[in-house]
This record gives sequence, structure tokens and C-alpha cells, in this order.
Amino acid sequence: MMKSTMKYIIYAVMFIAVAGLSGCKSAKLSTANEQYDRGEYFDASKTYRKVYNKLTKREQRPLRGEVAYKMGLCYSKLNMAARAAASYQNAIRYQYPDSVVYLYWAKALQGDGKYSQAIDAYNTYLLFRPDDAQAKIGIEGCEKAIESKSTKTTRYVVKNAKLFNSRRADFAPMFFDNKYDQLYFTTTTEKVMGDNKSEITGMKKGDIYFAKKDEQGVWQRPEPVEGELNSDLDEGIVSFTPDGQTMYLTKARREPNASTSVEIYTSQRSEAQWSAPVKYEIIKDTISAVGHPAVSADGKWLYFCSDMPGGYGGKDIWKVNLTDKVGSLENLGPQINTSGDEMFPYSRMDTVLYFASNGHPGFGGLDLFRAAYDAKAEAWKVANMGTPINSQGDDFGITFGEGETGFFSSNRGDGRGYDHIYSFELPPLQISISGWVLDKDEEPVANAIIRIVGDDGSNQKAVAKDDGSFEFSLDRGVRYVMMAGAKGYLNEKQEFKSDIAEEDAEYGIDFILSAIHKPQVIENIFYDFDMATLRPESEAALDEMAQILKENPNVCVEMSSHTDRWGSDEYNIDLSNRRAQSVVDYLIAAGIEPERLRPQGYGESKPKMVTKKINGDYPQFAEGVILTEEFIETLSEEDQEAADQINRRTEFQVTAIDYELK
Repeated sequence: MMKSTMKYIIYAVMFIAVAGLSGCKSAKLSTANEQYDRGEYFDASKTYRKVYNKLTKREQRPLRGEVAYKMGLCYSKLNMAARAAASYQNAIRYQYPDSVVYLYWAKALQGDGKYSQAIDAYNTYLLFRPDDAQAKIGIEGCEKAIESKSTKTTRYVVKNAKLFNSRRADFAPMFFDNKYDQLYFTTTTEKVMGDNKSEITGMKKGDIYFAKKDEQGVWQRPEPVEGELNSDLDEGIVSFTPDGQTMYLTKARREPNASTSVEIYTSQRSEAQWSAPVKYEIIKDTISAVGHPAVSADGKWLYFCSDMPGGYGGKDIWKVNLTDKVGSLENLGPQINTSGDEMFPYSRMDTVLYFASNGHPGFGGLDLFRAAYDAKAEAWKVANMGTPINSQGDDFGITFGEGETGFFSSNRGDGRGYDHIYSFELPPLQISISGWVLDKDEEPVANAIIRIVGDDGSNQKAVAKDDGSFEFSLDRGVRYVMMAGAKGYLNEKQEFKSDIAEEDAEYGIDFILSAIHKPQVIENIFYDFDMATLRPESEAALDEMAQILKENPNVCVEMSSHTDRWGSDEYNIDLSNRRAQSVVDYLIAAGIEPERLRPQGYGESKPKMVTKKINGDYPQFAEGVILTEEFIETLSEEDQEAADQINRRTEFQVTAIDYELK
């Protein structure tokens, strides 16, 4: 895959020290070496290919390995990962003597999405250099990439911004201001100024284009920036001061038979036009490359990329004070900068910086990272932005619009390797809770009111629909208290905490309200056989009953017990009274005032009427039938036992709703 000129042209000013190609004095090989040393990687790759194809004799195999290695370096610079991997593999086949070829082979395989093979290549390299940090980071990135293949690691939605993309490379988008209605970017479309193609990429040299929204908020087709900004040289990678009056940009200048010089320039805006660029001098050093400017959110600092001395290897991100350059130059340090390349900084706010890197663990090529500065620890905390923002290719040059939306550039999915602009959006989390408000017979409660209060200060209220359903939107990691109530029913409270995971979630919760005007069965109350002793498995239901009474502190209730048809009336009354008393004693021990509780035993005198719920559980009993002794005796033995079981029950009935209100 091919890198765009201004995207990586900063490489061109750096000489890559490799073993010299000896033993071949042809003009084409010397030409290839000169092209490579000048950073003309596109032209050099073609020349090396011609030389490689001529080295067919057996005694030329070592030299062929060297040429294959150098050709692989060119393809790596052009981000042609598949071709680079094949070239490095040929270099290994012809026994290229430097073990570093395994490292570059692994990187190329990783950039081609062949993560398992890349891990093997990294491990081979570690046999030669066991402590190499690049290889270990590469393995970590490959493992994360394999893990992320089955699922996205973030909720970002990424789309190709086709309107902004040409048939060539388009990259490094940047919003003009906080209105977010103008987007600037770099393009190598065939329509750019100048006729010459870059020796580095084989494409035309980059210009700065922009797009703007119309009155309806619809993006219009891009066009060249107005004014004297663009030329037949490379221009691109822009940033703006907060007032929108000054543009900082990267400009590449070429001298005949010399390396490309990458520098930062400024341009002034006047009457919607941009002035001719003027060099912005940061350092006196004429050898080091300086590019990728990014003005800080407060307008005080200029972040940029450079390979100047004093860094941590490769290209580092630096900053300089825009109002007082003297003595303010500062490398951002080892939390951000690595032995690899850190480029394309973007300052979203004073303590948050985004950048691209191939030195931190990533999925291949350049990945986008978010760095947050911890003032207390005086350190940056760096995190990979994950998939689908990052891919196996190069992902870089991000800009944010409103909220978690914006654009970035990537060469993913383009067989030619051209960079394109992609949009991204982080949709709002869809977290909700829903359920039903029903009575004990599973009928909807008319006009039920549900309130939900969060420990974040939120307070919501809703009326259940006709079918008893309700729904609320929630936030992550909040503890909620919910209360449901309706006229003629006791209130019910429930508590829960939403998950802190950054993912959509839907919670379910139902409220079963107890009617005031009729007895309510307390399910799952058990006694020892023919005794009034409560069994341990009854505690959960009784604790729930105690909670209901605490949530309704003005209510008094009758706690009643009922037996089946077996035994004498006197015996059953006595047994049910003792059982009712056992329930009351338990509730008193749970903190309920004795004055609110009245035990009552009814024996078998009040057989149960079959409700809708009972009919659902026991369809052999028609709704509305009363389970009298006479009716039960008409049933089969099995159904008799079921009816007796229904009649054996513990209930409560509200007797007053004004306790301590008088």
C-alpha cells in the first residue's frame, strides 16, 4: 500500500543506515542507491526491482538478498506491506546477514494483517535480540489485533467520507473552527497544481483543499483553498489558531539531487483568502525535519513532529510556546514518544492530545492514540483508540467536531494503498430499564406511577401504559432507587446499580403491587407438618413482607392463616391462629411495630377463589371457582391435593392506612 507524500515525507530527510550494496557496479544499482538516499522511495523501488531481476547467477545470490532487503525498505516506506513482506522473505531466503530483516519482515506481515505469521517472525527476531522492545511491542499489538478480530473494541461507528475523497490520496482533515462547518485536508488528486509527480510516491504533490456546509448543514464538494497557499510543491497537514486568522502547515521543498526539506510555514487569512506561506523557524538545525503542526486548544503552544536530536528515536512529538519561543522547546517525553515514530499530533483540549504512532502497541502501521495528562502524577496516560478507529493499515490525522464525532485518515481497504478520509461517531449509550406494574393476579395496574431517583441527582417519573409497561433511560454506573405505586395499592421499592461497562444495556424489572381492598397471598410460607413452626425457607418471603411494610409505614394489616379441609373446625382454627401468630412474631422481630399487625386464623372457613393467576398455574380449575370442600370432593385424587395446597395459605389484608397519621 502506498503512502501519500505529505503523510510521510518527513522520512525523506533521514538517511537510513544499512549495509552497503557491494559487488555490483552497474549504473542502475548506483542510481537506486542514490534515489533511496534522497528519499525517492517510489522511484528507488522500481530501480531495485530491475536490478533484482538481473541478478540470476548463483554467485549473485548474496547480492540478490541485499537488493531484496533494500527493496523491502522502499516498500515499507511506501506502506506496501504485502510487497515489503515478500521482499524481506526473499532477503531471508538468500541469507541476508543482518537479523534486523526478521524485525522488518514481522512489521510488514503485521501491516498486511497476517498477525499469527508476524508473531512467529517477531519471535524469530527475539532469538537474536532477546531484549528488543520493538519486537515485544509488536507481539503485543498482534495479540490485541487477533483478539479484536471477532468484535469491535469500541462503540465508534466509522464510515468512508466519500464526498471528500478523490481517486488519489486524501488525508489529514482538520476543522477550521468550533463551528465545525469547514473542513480542510490534504489531497493528491489529479486536479492539484503542478504537473510533476513525486519521486517519493509516484503521485502528484499535495495541495490543501477544503469543504464547507451549506445553509442546510449539508457538506459541499471540496475545492482548493482560496489565495496564494497552494503551489507546485507539497503543501498540507494544517492547523489553525483559535481566532482562525493564522494557519500553520507543513511544506516540502526539494532541491535538485538533494533530500526533501520538510518545514513548518504560516499563512494569514484575509477576506476569506490565505496568504503565501512564510517559513516559521523553530530550530536553526537545517538537517532535521520539522512538520505536522498542531496548535493547542488554548492557542499558546504549537505541537509538531521532528527527528531533531534529543528525542527517543524516530520521529517524536515536541512543543514550543507560540508567544515566547526562546527556551520553551520541549519534547513530550517517554510516555508519548518511543523508539518508533510519533506523528500527527492534535490538541483537543489543554490536557488531551491525540497522535499517531507505530511505536506503541498497535494493530499495524500507524495507530491513533489518546493521551490524557495527569497533573498530579505529572505524566501522560496513553491509550490505543481501538477498533474500528484503528486497523491493520495506517490510521492517523484525527480531528474532532461536536461531541465524539469527527474525521480521520486511513489507507484501509484500498488496494492501491491510497489514504482516504473517514468519519467517525460515538453513538450515545443506549441504557434503559423497562418492565411492568402488575397486581398479584398479574393484571396491569391502572395509572401506576413509577419514580426513579439516581445518586447522580437524576429524578424521573413516568405513568405506566395501559398494559402496565414502562421504560426509563439511564446512565452508566449510577445507583438507582425505584418506587411504584397506585391508588388502592401498596407502594413497592426496588434498588439496583447500572453497569459501568461502556456498552449498550437494557435492564428489566417488574413491580407486583399488593391491592389494599382484598387479601393478598404471601407465596412460599412453609410450616413444619401439623405445627406452627416456620421453616427456614419461609424467611425470604417474610423479609420481603417486612420490607413492604417499611415502605408503607402508615399501613396496618391483618396477617391470616388458612388450612385445608382436613381435621376438625376447632383444630384447624387453633392451628391457623398459631401459624398467624408465628408470622406476626417474625415481622415484629424484623422491626415492624406490633400495633400494625393483627394475627388471625380462619382454618378452612374461607376457601380460595380461583384467580387468573391460579388458573394459569392450574388450568384444571376455572377462574372464579371457589375451592370448597364440596367442590374438591368431586375432583380426582391428584386435583384434590392441588386444591388443598391452594387453600393452605398465608395472606395479609390491609386494615388501615392512617397509622400514626391521626
